[in-house]
Amino acid sequence: MTVPSPPPPLSHWARLRAALPARLVLRRLAGTLGLLLVLSVAVFALLRLAPGDPARTLLGTRGATPEALASVRAAHHLDDPVAVQYGHWLTTALGGDLGTSIRTGETVAAALGDRLALTGQLVLAGFAVALLLGLPLGVLAGLRARSATDRAVQSLGVLALSTPAFAGGLVLIYVFSLMLGWLPAYGPGTGGADRLAHLVLPGVTLGLAVTAVLLKLTRAAVVRELGREHVTFALARGVPTRTVLLRYVLRGAVVPVTTGIGLVLAYLLAGTVLVEQVFALPGLGQLLVQSVTFKDVPVVQAEALLIAALVCLANLVTDLTHPLADPRLRTVKGQR
Repeated sequence: MTVPSPPPPLSHWARLRAALPARLVLRRLAGTLGLLLVLSVAVFALLRLAPGDPARTLLGTRGATPEALASVRAAHHLDDPVAVQYGHWLTTALGGDLGTSIRTGETVAAALGDRLALTGQLVLAGFAVALLLGLPLGVLAGLRARSATDRAVQSLGVLALSTPAFAGGLVLIYVFSLMLGWLPAYGPGTGGADRLAHLVLPGVTLGLAVTAVLLKLTRAAVVRELGREHVTFALARGVPTRTVLLRYVLRGAVVPVTTGIGLVLAYLLAGTVLVEQVFALPGLGQLLVQSVTFKDVPVVQAEALLIAALVCLANLVTDLTHPLADPRLRTVKGQR
């Protein structure tokens, strides 16, 4: 009697296709696009419902004569029904034309493109700080649950969460820039190592604000996994504690922590508004504040949708990584 040979191991591409079927990816992508469409309608409607005449807002400091108002309304289709206005704006936006800034006169796409790189670097710096602090402290608090170490770590998390970004930034500037002279306080730097030095304090300020969120999620996930029956059974059988932690506890805690990382990215994008103001960084957050103050409707509308798109993209990536992290969530043929 011949023993059948085991099937050959699947390639990385085959395992990826098994974990993420095309149907699942397309369904998640369609849901994200639908959400973006709803958000675009909401942003467009809210800006149209804002007090004041859009034509006068678009004219800015120029003379709002009847002829000028009529010209602006005709150019921006303001006399059309709101649904027609939205359709025209959506068509031009999908074609890459986001309009022209009232405040500067440059195209909105150019204004966003010039500042997107700096904000992206700031978000990455804050994300690195949150990961380096939140994950290890969360694991430590979970392993030492209900101990003095756990209480101390959670107290630090509450302190970081309750400290306003502008207050924390000013304290960091006073200590590390004015007193010690180690790091620059303001501005984006000239690039390279100088840009990196200028992003340290803003990145720490931004990252500390969300470290507590990641810390609490990690701690809760570790505590939950430590209470599972298979972990208790493995420890009772004499499996080394390190092996149990790496193979069962931390691996099982990946999914909720991954969900928290998507939430952290959304918080980081929202937090750039205050942090860029404190450290005088010409990024998207500072541009949004200036545009709202000046009532620069085209820039506010485009930037609000850009931030919403980035948050939706982060959530989409997080959603698609769940089946890769947890085999129990993978789609089986004939299900879903």
